[in-house]
Amino acid sequence: MAKLKLGAIPDDRPVKLTIELPAGLHRDLVAYAELLGRETGQEVEPVRLIAPMLTRFMAADRGFSAARKSSNRSPARVEGRLRGITPDGLGEGR
Repeated sequence: MAKLKLGAIPDDRPVKLTIELPAGLHRDLVAYAELLGRETGQEVEPVRLIAPMLTRFMAADRGFSAARKSSNRSPARVEGRLRGITPDGLGEGR
């Protein structure tokens, strides 16, 4: 049988999460949505900003990118390689 160039198709279905945000972060998210709405002329729901913001944040995080590449994309191994990350995401000493 011929070896196909296309491998397994990843499961890209959306995953629904329920999160709790600090009140200040929620206020900032609402304010951001309002500013973006004024800029684009379209109403923006704050909840719709979370996925694109997380995507951009993770894409811009060089430490995460390097750890992910060196660990063959194993989330458990990536987590072990990241250092200095605190629950607020700001890192130690900031």
